[in-house]
Amino acid sequence: MMKKIMMKKIIDRLRQLKIVPVISVSQAEDIIPLGEALYQNGLSVAEITFRSPAATEAISLLKKHIPSMLVGAGTVLTKDQAYVAKQAGAEFIVAPGLNPTTVNYCNEINIPIIPGINNPSSIELALALGIDFVKFFPAEASGGIAMLKALLAPYHHLHIMPTGGIGLDNIRDYLDIQQVVACGGSWMVKEEFIQQKAWHKIGQLTAEAVNFVNT
Repeated sequence: MMKKIMMKKIIDRLRQLKIVPVISVSQAEDIIPLGEALYQNGLSVAEITFRSPAATEAISLLKKHIPSMLVGAGTVLTKDQAYVAKQAGAEFIVAPGLNPTTVNYCNEINIPIIPGINNPSSIELALALGIDFVKFFPAEASGGIAMLKALLAPYHHLHIMPTGGIGLDNIRDYLDIQQVVACGGSWMVKEEFIQQKAWHKIGQLTAEAVNFVNT
């Protein structure tokens, strides 16, 4: 019951924000100016991916620096990653696929998980595991809007977060679908921008994106 309440709060918050920046940092300390650039320009959420060894420390630093930021851990592939993410302060887990072992473990440690799906069988498995908020991934490579609409037709109560190949050219089309809670994207937080420490540029792109999805 507690996890369902937590997930509902996350869904409600993400519906307001509409965009989830998907971040990979190679230096954990970069998350502080990066987080500020997001937060000050209207995005109080970050998905920090385990594509980098700096992820755990970055999650901890961001949550301590901006406590009101909604911080998730992305690209979580194992129980161990889920455990250290929660210990670091992550409030939700995102996975590229649906691993029942990881889902069940997240249930055990009481942290919401948003697993990845892109076909009816994985949706059925998610529902059987008690999951009704999933990530459509990789969105564009899996057929984009047409595929998502076809998948959702039999599953009206599903909540979904498309991620992969989404930018300003197509995000509104995804957000127009009722079951879409928010879209994951990295166009405003590209790794090259982070490596260049282009915090002002990230802030500008964030403000542009927030304005775009809210007008």
